[in-house]
Amino acid sequence: MSQQLPLAGIRVIEFCHVVMGPTCGLVLADLGAEVIKVEPLDGDHTRKLTASGAGFFPTYNRNKKSIAVDLKSEQGRELVLKLIASADVVTENFRPGAMDKLGFGYEALKKLNPRLVYCSMKGFLPGPYEHRTGLDEVVQMMGGLAYMTGGRHGPLRAGASVNDVMGGMFGAIGILAAINQRFITGEGQYLQSALFENVAFLMAQHMLEGYATGQPVKPMPDRIRAWALYDNFKTKEGELVFVGVVTDTQWKVFCESFGLTELFNDPSLKTNPQRVEARPRILPIVSEIFARMGKQELMDRCEKLGLPFAPIAKPEDLFDDKHLNASGGLAPVRLNNGVKTKVPVLPLEMDGRRFGTRLDIPHVGEHTREVLKSVGYGDADVEKLLGDKVVAASASPGPCSTRPAL
Repeated sequence: MSQQLPLAGIRVIEFCHVVMGPTCGLVLADLGAEVIKVEPLDGDHTRKLTASGAGFFPTYNRNKKSIAVDLKSEQGRELVLKLIASADVVTENFRPGAMDKLGFGYEALKKLNPRLVYCSMKGFLPGPYEHRTGLDEVVQMMGGLAYMTGGRHGPLRAGASVNDVMGGMFGAIGILAAINQRFITGEGQYLQSALFENVAFLMAQHMLEGYATGQPVKPMPDRIRAWALYDNFKTKEGELVFVGVVTDTQWKVFCESFGLTELFNDPSLKTNPQRVEARPRILPIVSEIFARMGKQELMDRCEKLGLPFAPIAKPEDLFDDKHLNASGGLAPVRLNNGVKTKVPVLPLEMDGRRFGTRLDIPHVGEHTREVLKSVGYGDADVEKLLGDKVVAASASPGPCSTRPAL
């Protein structure tokens, strides 16, 4: 089945850790590329993160192969260069200059493999900030996202690693574009994706909002909503449901269904701008109606009417979400501790197909033997490298470590 996947036949060598770089590799791997993760002998340090970092490695490293190598040894560098000579893509997200010191910078590698597409993912693209250490939280603060999220409560980072994930996605987009261009030129190229530029891209709508309105941009918690009804409302159980009414047609349907003909017939509420101005009048009326309704009753009514609505979910609720489970949006995966669970797959469908789990999250060096043999090392060579501690290899967890793509 892997031969039918869009990126089958593309080999990627990944020198990445934490979230941004592994996200890029995940996108390519889920789409069928052979992504070989190069780890230190004791494994990517991301494997050892706890607390809020505990989900990073198991989320962004499925469908990849792991080879554990001592990159400071001459033999280790030699075997990695053989891998790169066989590859289409190299990805890395280490500090600026680190790959050059190891002899794996683009200028060196393009002499070895002129068709190589080389993607660096950093905190900042070339410019005055390029040597700074960039983290998702750093750029959220300096790029305006934390300001827009927190408002009167003070700067607050978004509730997910949005720049790391999107930075990896833009890296993957650039790689695909470079591979396509290679069909024309016959040559690879160097490309970069960066966190700060990513958050600036996210902030573009707010940057231009100021020009469009002539007013200073207010943070999300403090701003006047674009629609009169676009809020969380409390139901009779005390639980919250988000409800939106965002068009004139929806306003008509909403008013008719909830017995608000007086509001609908009010000439001062005919247009959305008028209704936005009248929010202090409208919201208490609607809140009182919703407070008498059960949560499920309200959601069922909104769904029947075609109104935007949402329960207020927690991350763990998604495991049992009926839509994700029915639509193939969750794929089975086995963690390194043997626990089986589910993980969201790429949020796209191609020709009626979702892209699931082919390889479970790799153990450190799980594919070392397999990968070395693919570039010409014999059994004796591999065993010597293992004995000399140039590479490390874990035992394969067995046949059930692989599953067909969903």
